[in-house]
Amino acid sequence: MSQPNSFAARKARAAEQRTVSAARDAINGKTKGIRALLPFIGPAFIASIAYVDPGNFATNIQSGASFGYKMLWVVVLANLMAMLLQNMSGKLGIATGKSLPEICREYMSPWLTMIMWVVSELAAMATDLAEFLGATLALNLLAGIPMFYAVIITGVVTYLILLMEKYGFRPLEKFIAAFAILIGLCYIVETLLSKPNFGQIAYHSVVPWLGNKESILLAVGVIGATVMPHAIYLHSSLTQRRIIPRNDMEKIKIQKYSTMEILIAMAIAGFVNLAMMYMAASVFHTSGNSDIADLTTAYHTLTPLLGSAAASVFLISLLASGISSSVVGTMAGQVIMQGFVGFTIPVWVRRLVTMLPSVIIVALGVDPTMTLVISQVILSIVLPFPIIALIYFTQKKELMGVLTNKRITTILSSLFAVIILGLNVWLVVQTLI
Repeated sequence: MSQPNSFAARKARAAEQRTVSAARDAINGKTKGIRALLPFIGPAFIASIAYVDPGNFATNIQSGASFGYKMLWVVVLANLMAMLLQNMSGKLGIATGKSLPEICREYMSPWLTMIMWVVSELAAMATDLAEFLGATLALNLLAGIPMFYAVIITGVVTYLILLMEKYGFRPLEKFIAAFAILIGLCYIVETLLSKPNFGQIAYHSVVPWLGNKESILLAVGVIGATVMPHAIYLHSSLTQRRIIPRNDMEKIKIQKYSTMEILIAMAIAGFVNLAMMYMAASVFHTSGNSDIADLTTAYHTLTPLLGSAAASVFLISLLASGISSSVVGTMAGQVIMQGFVGFTIPVWVRRLVTMLPSVIIVALGVDPTMTLVISQVILSIVLPFPIIALIYFTQKKELMGVLTNKRITTILSSLFAVIILGLNVWLVVQTLI
């Protein structure tokens, strides 16, 4: 290794040790408040990026343009599901020192483990497709770069970011957290520019509504875009060896800080998803542009309605979302493979393989936004697999110890699983008849 790289590695290891030391101080009660929480910030922000990926842009904007504020409640429900499930996933890693895929391989039969692996890899590929296309489209519209070259640039940039992982967990955590905050800031600006009806937002965020087949298809897509299978797998890996608990009391304290971080990170992701939909409702639906069904049209329509600043902010948020979520998707893919089948492939190989579908779609001229929506429906159909496994393992006392699910946690997560399964069954039936 060259001297600069060696210095960077030593510096990164020192930063990682400082984080662990600061976490120990918090666990031992030497620090309080925000200072105690800071060393635990990271895993949930990485996972939360999966909840604001370009698939969310596609389904949320299409839902807001088509049905106004009426589907905001789906975003709220999906975000509550996400908070609970990500908390359970992070808790599994803290309690067992293993990721969810590793637990599945250890406790499930080989044939079921292989099915879970194949299904999970398909979900990871569907996710990466959405993320790649989103970043590619943003580069194309923002900088005028042809789609084919934009997809190559996206691949190279995401690979370079992934290389940060070899310098420990902290640099990549900070980088991804910065992207999450940038996306949130973009949608604060979009909220100020779009001037939505806050009364309608408050009402439709809590009052359920389902209209026709199209609205339910979009509802399934919104849930598929919000509650992400690969994020559930990944979160357990991010917490499993980050701050290693030495006893049951430390497990409880680490889990407390993990829960706080999840609430903050997922609240930001939830705001962004709501903002995407109510911005589309305020700008597109109320102006008679209810047929906005793709991100390119959304961008071009924003310019005359709100000005070039709003359109540019929209593209900046889409680009940040696409690049950062693609990085997270690749990380999840590695965790899925290592956990379920016990081996990994070089990151550059996974990066190359997972970007191929995007390259093919761009080369064939397929509509990127329709591909995004379909990919999110695929994710929603795959979603019950990790959820059922997560519920099953986190309620096992012999596995989880002091962090075993409370009864209410198991009931709520089971209810969410039933809702997702019910929506998926309806979708399949409606597609076939």
